[in-house]
Amino acid sequence: MKSATLIKYASLVLLAASTAFAEDKVALETKLPNPLLVGTPVPVNIPNLEPKLNGKRPDFMVPVGTVNLAKGKKVTASDKDPVVGTLDLITDGDKEGDEGSWVELSPNKQWVQIDLEKEASIYAIIVWHFHSQERAYRDVVVQVSNDPTFSKDVTTVFDNSAAGKDRPYIENYQGKLIDAKGVKGRYVRLHSNGNTTNKLNHYIEVEVFGKPAA
Repeated sequence: MKSATLIKYASLVLLAASTAFAEDKVALETKLPNPLLVGTPVPVNIPNLEPKLNGKRPDFMVPVGTVNLAKGKKVTASDKDPVVGTLDLITDGDKEGDEGSWVELSPNKQWVQIDLEKEASIYAIIVWHFHSQERAYRDVVVQVSNDPTFSKDVTTVFDNSAAGKDRPYIENYQGKLIDAKGVKGRYVRLHSNGNTTNKLNHYIEVEVFGKPAA
């Protein structure tokens, strides 16, 4: 009888623990821009393309207290003089696809970098390159580090270049959500190398969801 009671008690403890663990996470929430597709569609001819996202993206769970740490933070880039727009547009909160909402960097390989100001545990990164036209950006690589030069202690959280394991994807108004798996770092650097429409690089907004490290 005592054994049965102990088993029942242990089961209740495990249930309570699992419930508490589940309650520690919530669905990530972000305000999405209005869908916007204009102009004549350009075929996206690129190998190993990820299936196009249809409908709402599945919920992504993050720890309670997770916030967008990138909002209003300083942005630097490999291109010191953007073709269109200014780098502060990348973290200003405006995700719309209209002209004036994005920054356009020079052709070929370029990067932008966000300084979160202090080390953080990063759970998700959402990037909007361009969504008023269906296109895929080439060699998209997202990295995190505590070194502003990214010459050491670099963690790659997404890589769809020839050397990476991730797949190219078609841009859309929901942005690309990247699972950062709680990686710790102060700086987030995003690379690209033109797109399937032209050789230029664009960013509308980047959100970095996490919690400052203890």
